[in-house]
Amino acid sequence: MSTTVLPDSEAIDLTHTKAPTLSGPPPRGKRRLQWLPYALVGPAILFELLIHIVPMLVGIWISFVQLTKYFIANWGAAPFAGLHNYSVAIDFNQAIGRGLLNSFLITCAFTVLVVGLSWGFGMAAAVALQKEFRGRGLFRTLFLVPYALPMYAGVITWKFMFQRDSGALNHLLVDQLHLFAQAPFWLIGNNAFVAVVVVAIWKTWPFAFLMLMAGLQSVPADVYEAASVDGAKPFRQWRSITLPMVRPVNVTLVLVMFLWTFNDFNTPFVLFGSTAQPPAADLLSFHIYNASFITWNFGSGAAMSVLLLIFLLIVTGIYLAVTNRRSVRA
Repeated sequence: MSTTVLPDSEAIDLTHTKAPTLSGPPPRGKRRLQWLPYALVGPAILFELLIHIVPMLVGIWISFVQLTKYFIANWGAAPFAGLHNYSVAIDFNQAIGRGLLNSFLITCAFTVLVVGLSWGFGMAAAVALQKEFRGRGLFRTLFLVPYALPMYAGVITWKFMFQRDSGALNHLLVDQLHLFAQAPFWLIGNNAFVAVVVVAIWKTWPFAFLMLMAGLQSVPADVYEAASVDGAKPFRQWRSITLPMVRPVNVTLVLVMFLWTFNDFNTPFVLFGSTAQPPAADLLSFHIYNASFITWNFGSGAAMSVLLLIFLLIVTGIYLAVTNRRSVRA
């Protein structure tokens, strides 16, 4: 049996041969799978545009026109005002500007108290319920009731409790504990600020408790045991272990509570009514509502809303820049 040897010029170089490639469009199933993420995200983007982006752009446009009750039937006929609405809003020598500044300062005090006390109550409750004991699940459920309860139902209940003659609060403070000689007014006068702060804390602190309790679940128990063996007291453990470990949760939590509280409209609206609120509790969101729908000057109200948006964006940007810089240094 003989073999044929090919010359060098006719030899096949197997090292440079390439495997055959398949060309053509991808399978139909694969093409359909590529469009699936866009199809799922599309409705969310559409509703975001319709519910948030488009109304925000319309509000910015209204802030540059004199949209009053005379042009409410035909927005396009409202005369262009330029920056006039903004100049009136920040002119603190006039009544509108002074009212807006006073409302802004009250809202700042309201936000600091509500966010600070809500975070403090939430942290205390989360730390207290971190260790296992009998009845811990019951306490967790009870602490989350204000967060699970519909907001309007909770605030209306507080409104009845704050009534001067038939309210449960005055019955407790005056008739039972005898702390006051006569029943105070809680929904008018200076006490209105105390009332709105109490209600806001009541409905905000369970959210802080829930977030901090979830963050504490990631802290290993061995760290606390080692610190206890080394002689660290509970406060030192909280300051040196708990706070650093839940710092990422606190960064987001404080920002979210700040934005919610500074923009809070439902609490004063339900607590004091839809027409006006006491000067001591003149929160900014409700002040803008009155400037728009009570005086029918939608251009001025829209300018105040845009100024509020700019302020919140600036504060949020500064807060995130500071917290991110601290996290990088750490």
